[in-house]
Amino acid sequence: MQFVDEYRDQASARSYARAIRDLVTRPWAIMEVCGGQTHTIVRYGLQELLPEGVELIHGPGCPVCVTPVEILDRALAIAARPEVTFCSFGDMLRVPGTHKDLFTVKSEGADVRIVYSPMDAVELARRHPEREVVFFAVGFETTAPANAMAVYRAHQLGLGNFSMLVSHVLVPPAIEALMSDPETRVNGFLAAGHVCTVMGTAEYGPLAERFEVPIVVTGFEPLDILQGLHMVLTQLEQGRHEVENQYLRSVRSEGNSPAQKMISEVFSVVPRQWRGLGEIPASGLGLATAYAAYDAVRKFDVGAISASESPDCISGQVLKGLKKPRDCAAFKTRCTPDSPLGAPMVSSEGACAAYYRYRRD
Repeated sequence: MQFVDEYRDQASARSYARAIRDLVTRPWAIMEVCGGQTHTIVRYGLQELLPEGVELIHGPGCPVCVTPVEILDRALAIAARPEVTFCSFGDMLRVPGTHKDLFTVKSEGADVRIVYSPMDAVELARRHPEREVVFFAVGFETTAPANAMAVYRAHQLGLGNFSMLVSHVLVPPAIEALMSDPETRVNGFLAAGHVCTVMGTAEYGPLAERFEVPIVVTGFEPLDILQGLHMVLTQLEQGRHEVENQYLRSVRSEGNSPAQKMISEVFSVVPRQWRGLGEIPASGLGLATAYAAYDAVRKFDVGAISASESPDCISGQVLKGLKKPRDCAAFKTRCTPDSPLGAPMVSSEGACAAYYRYRRD
């Protein structure tokens, strides 16, 4: 049965590739927003199935990658404090700050722990009232409901020793910033299906209309992406710019209302600094006034920490779709997963990591 399924997938992939080749009459540049989609594209060689004139541009849809160095330095400063138990998902531990990463701070004696849910950090705070437990909340809209629920639960329990270092970012403002950049080459977008599972598709309509770009909400399997590309390219060839949903098995136009309600209860929209893109207005989530006591930046007074990226790292240009990882002089030489200059080389959704792992050129 597995062989039959794989054969059907391969046949469907070839069918979509032929349909795209028959459809396209001119060059187009399509950006996949999500880093998970980037890894699928690079791992399965989907670019090689497309006509020469169709270029896939890797976007800023890796939340680890767009987290600015100053946030990482704030995390390092908090984690190094002797009274703190610093909790994070594993993908943040190798991301370099200005001088070190969380693994290094842990090796120096800090209490840094990998958790699998923000609720694990809440439970640690409940069981260890003598410790200050901090959770590193990084992500797009996808992880915001769970992080909001953790703060909400800590508030219910009256846990004064729990706080959160928040670096949440929002996808639609990033698309707006990219399309407002005079250097952009993007003609259409594959939007991230998991983000739209939470937030729905309503926010994308005004963007498609304003910038005259088709936006197709797409899943993460190779066939999802090929079908999404066919839908985007069909719109471009027909002169349309609409929002379409390829990921019908998971995404509803209205999204997940209870999740949205939890986000709006705990968080408020704030400006946010993005690696490579700079500050984008109304592009992030910060703790709302009612939950300000759980803000680790305020609690540990690290808001004044600022930092700059390595001058040898072009991850900002990669995240804006202006460069490919192999265009970087440090790629695979001075920048590797064991010794990264920037987050895209170590994140599981980073474009540099995908090229390092799956490409030979």
